[in-house]
Amino acid sequence: MLEEHTVTCPYCGEPIVLVVDCSAGDQRYTEDCFVCCQPIDVTVEIAADGTLTYISAVAENG
Repeated sequence: MLEEHTVTCPYCGEPIVLVVDCSAGDQRYTEDCFVCCQPIDVTVEIAADGTLTYISAVAENG
């Protein structure tokens, strides 16, 4: 089950759309900003029923 979620790049402030696979459970990965190409640490938490409960996009060094 894929869902699109918009987050703000912690470097350039631009909105970016992330596609989250809610069937994969909790996730943590690095995604490059599509605008400024800086690395963003993305944290996703998924409830037992497969719904997204939390998404965070922070600077890789911060």
